[in-house]
Amino acid sequence: MDLYEEIQRLMLELTASIRKLRDNGAKLAEAERDYKLTLRQEALRLRAGEMPVTLINNIIYGVPEVAEKRFKRDVEQANYDANKEHINVTKLKLRLLEAQLSREWTNAGNNGL
Repeated sequence: MDLYEEIQRLMLELTASIRKLRDNGAKLAEAERDYKLTLRQEALRLRAGEMPVTLINNIIYGVPEVAEKRFKRDVEQANYDANKEHINVTKLKLRLLEAQLSREWTNAGNNGL
């Protein structure tokens, strides 16, 4: 595969990754919302059950529903971060290939003189 074809392939990959990032961002936002709502509801439930306010913060993260929502949020965050890193690596590869292509065109022009 020549440099130009590889650049074109990476451009398509980059475009697909950016679309995927948008989806991953929406999933992350939903998971964050669900986690915060569950956290709030559980805090209010504990408070209504006469739990001292000072203990709620220590207890709430061990409640299974809250822990599950937090886990899902953390997984979505990891997916989002990995997707962003893939985009950055793809952009770096593109810059390297474009620089190589530019050098080859410059050398081809000098050889023709």
